[in-house]
Amino acid sequence: MPGSRPNMLLTPNIDRLAEEGVMLTQHIAAASVCTPSRAAFLTGRYPVRSGMVSSDGYRVLQWAAVSGGLPTNETTFAKILQDKGYATGLIGKWHLGLNCNSSSDHCHHPLRHGFEHFYGMPFSMMGDCAQLSEKRAGLERRLHLCLRAVVALAALALAAGKLAGLQPPLPWTPVVIGSAVVAVLLLAAARSLGTLIVHADCFLMRDHAVTEQPMRLQRTTPLLLEDAAAFLKRNKQRPFLLLVSFLHVHTPLVTTENFLGKSLHGLYGDNVEEMDWMVGQILGMLDREGVTNNTLVYFTSDNGGSLESQHGNRQYGGWNGVYRGGKGMGGWEGGIRVPGIFRWPGVLPAGRVVTEPTSLMDVFPTVVQLGGGQVPQDRVIDGRDLLPLLLGTAQHSDHEFLLHYCEVFLHAARWHQRDRGRVWKVHYVTPQFQRAGAGACYGRGVCPCFGEKVTPHHPPLLFDLSRDPSESHVLTPATEPLFHEVVGRVQRAVEGHQRALRPAPLQLDGLHNIWKPWLQPCCGPFPLCWCRPQGS
Repeated sequence: MPGSRPNMLLTPNIDRLAEEGVMLTQHIAAASVCTPSRAAFLTGRYPVRSGMVSSDGYRVLQWAAVSGGLPTNETTFAKILQDKGYATGLIGKWHLGLNCNSSSDHCHHPLRHGFEHFYGMPFSMMGDCAQLSEKRAGLERRLHLCLRAVVALAALALAAGKLAGLQPPLPWTPVVIGSAVVAVLLLAAARSLGTLIVHADCFLMRDHAVTEQPMRLQRTTPLLLEDAAAFLKRNKQRPFLLLVSFLHVHTPLVTTENFLGKSLHGLYGDNVEEMDWMVGQILGMLDREGVTNNTLVYFTSDNGGSLESQHGNRQYGGWNGVYRGGKGMGGWEGGIRVPGIFRWPGVLPAGRVVTEPTSLMDVFPTVVQLGGGQVPQDRVIDGRDLLPLLLGTAQHSDHEFLLHYCEVFLHAARWHQRDRGRVWKVHYVTPQFQRAGAGACYGRGVCPCFGEKVTPHHPPLLFDLSRDPSESHVLTPATEPLFHEVVGRVQRAVEGHQRALRPAPLQLDGLHNIWKPWLQPCCGPFPLCWCRPQGS
């Protein structure tokens, strides 16, 4: 119908970036969830090397007040560029830890990792920030179990005492009253969990100071954009690195009123289109400050869409097109194949498309060398310099193998067989999708990495991604003459990689990843953590 809107998400600013820059169509995150993926992006190293993984099911940092985080002995590209005289800023989401021993030591803070300016969330956007039950649901279940246990124990104690005719030194009445008090406290805690979580995790910081606790979600987007504009204005006369880490597109899909109901794809579509508008605002800032032509712009995501994120019958976590699986799935393409766009007017060829395997870890050596720094020689760097590939002076990626971890467990690996133009994918472990025939672990927050709900494969599953990017057709010795050659070659590469790994403390495991009240950032008297910026 003339004048009707096409049935698609409208992202004109991201589309313009791709048209004016280089688009990477096989761009791979080092993990399928945010904390380990971001650690790998900043350090150029698989997160298993830095310990930014777990072995017990905690996939990401669980609270702002945990002691786990990006270790201080890890080197980020921001730190190297800062040492070379760059102004460095991070605006938006961090989610790589904050404190170690006290609420103000800030051992994992962005300013300890090469950023001289930070404004945003030290934790992550989550459903509880918008009064949607996410973390709260699990905690409520545990508290209700404790409540039932207290009541049951009190009843058993009374019954046993009565049957045995025991005469305790104290009458039974205080026991009953004490049990009732504990039960009431547990019930009150369960009902106030939502408020406690919002205050504990959903707050904004500027550098080392908490500025808004809890954050007012409708104000956050304009505040982040204002801070980006101020950073660019302050630093346009010197080299700068600005990482804008959007709180979009992530449940609970906080969207300002100007974009609510504007897309044809519900709240998720509204949120995507608002993010695209934010991209356009930042590109406009570069134009206004006159720095567009000497600024390299990079756009990506830290993982694929979350298929399990649903609210009723509505899909909140997006979709991953032809790619199988999604966020949290260690090996399937839908969780790790992400957008990758580089734009540098007058330097990078506009409209170029690169189909070779590349990684978010490649940003580390690329920007370090562009900024005049040296890639560290005292540790393994898994990223590869992308510039020759972006310029078109190299035909092939420097990655022969890329490994796909789920926590500390290797789920899959790909082999770029350059001489034959093939990209093979080997799966050693896959999650068991819930509901027969489903494509995700519905009913869970995310698919597990180990245990009874995953399937190990002997021999491994083999796919030819160059012909079957959706991983729909499993190859076998009967259907693929190169089966044993490919599986054997990948296995030797995996064994070599694993022999070279050095143990690192797991920052997402156990005691590192539980809430500690003495680490809780608080801008008022604890536990009444509440503040607003002056004049707001």
